[in-house]
Amino acid sequence: MHIVGIVVLVLLVLSVPIGIALSAAAAAYIMVDPLLEPTVIFRAFFSFIGRYSLMAIPLFIFAGFLMERTGLVGQLFRFADSLVGWMPGGFGVATVLACVMFGAISGSSVAMAAAMSVIAIPEMKKRGYPDWLSGGLVATAGGIAMLIPPSIILLVYGIVTETSIVSLFFAGIIPGLLLALGNIISVVAIALYLKLPRGTFDARRLWNESKGALPALGMPVVILGGLYGGLFTPTEAAAAACGYALLYGLIVGRGKFLRELVPTACRALNLTAVVMFLIGSVGVFQFLAANMYWPQQITETVTAWGLTPLGFIFAFMGVLILLGMFVDGVAMVLLTVPVVFPVAYALKIDPVHLGIILTLNVEMGVVTPPVGLNLFAVSGTSKIPLPQVLKGTIPFFIGDLIVLLLVIFFPALATWLPDQLVTSVFK
Repeated sequence: MHIVGIVVLVLLVLSVPIGIALSAAAAAYIMVDPLLEPTVIFRAFFSFIGRYSLMAIPLFIFAGFLMERTGLVGQLFRFADSLVGWMPGGFGVATVLACVMFGAISGSSVAMAAAMSVIAIPEMKKRGYPDWLSGGLVATAGGIAMLIPPSIILLVYGIVTETSIVSLFFAGIIPGLLLALGNIISVVAIALYLKLPRGTFDARRLWNESKGALPALGMPVVILGGLYGGLFTPTEAAAAACGYALLYGLIVGRGKFLRELVPTACRALNLTAVVMFLIGSVGVFQFLAANMYWPQQITETVTAWGLTPLGFIFAFMGVLILLGMFVDGVAMVLLTVPVVFPVAYALKIDPVHLGIILTLNVEMGVVTPPVGLNLFAVSGTSKIPLPQVLKGTIPFFIGDLIVLLLVIFFPALATWLPDQLVTSVFK
């Protein structure tokens, strides 16, 4: 176990991609072990990615890219602006609300940050928002997509731990809304301090923008309504989301949409290939770990330390904060969960609660240098210097940290809604 860990660490230091590092270390160990056949490497890889539930990931990714291509993101943003643009920092508040609504379509933090950089930042500049505020707000608010269902991170966590994905989706709603509320409070306070201009309320504009945003708002209704009503499994909900996006694109875009369909599918395919390779690599590692009884050994060692569940959670959070500086969210989940989850189970930590805490840490990691993906997405798209974007994330990062601590100390913030779901289903 120590040898595999050291090899993975060395490969990561040498900038080897995380999927290759993890699978190569596990495969090397299997090759030299006389009791294991080399063919199990391929069997473990393909059997792990061959699960039916994993089909939800490429489908949700494709649905998000389709909705982005149809221009519905811009419609969501204009609707949010017409709703709250009159508030102090109203345009920034609208950006946060648009991120929440697009998060219910996409589930991808980087896609959210890149899309909102194109739409929101130029308008914020026109309204006198400093670059550091607009860049930092978009980079941080983009992370909300990780909590609002459908979430790619929660999907991966649910598949790896065999936790109910529907429960995880609903568990992410309240923490996701708390993140949005924290960002809104921060942007309003900063706007009041900087005396930024505010718009005026126009009921006619709100009515018109509401009608334009209805098709986009319909997708989360289809997804969550189908899941809650028991009509869809997560994979079927993802397929329904793709069908919804395709139908809308064909009705509105027609020939133009058809010409853009293949490039959009290629973008989704590229991201899907990366995620699936990572997941398959974890399958090889999990096969080796199970055969070597590493989870049991780690569980016995950690429980012998006498850590309380809360102490274990804080120790795990420290590891995640460090990892967030160097690897992306899916890699964080796949690196830590196979090792940590058996220990958490032994300590009787609710798997849904643990999944939400993990996702909140991943959300903070997207703005943590040196490898904060949202920082680079916003800076590269908007041409705002990276240090300015990083400066702007600080007040919002503090708010996100407060939300994380609230969820740690009050698990009901994550578990109450899925518990109500289970109660209503089996009532």
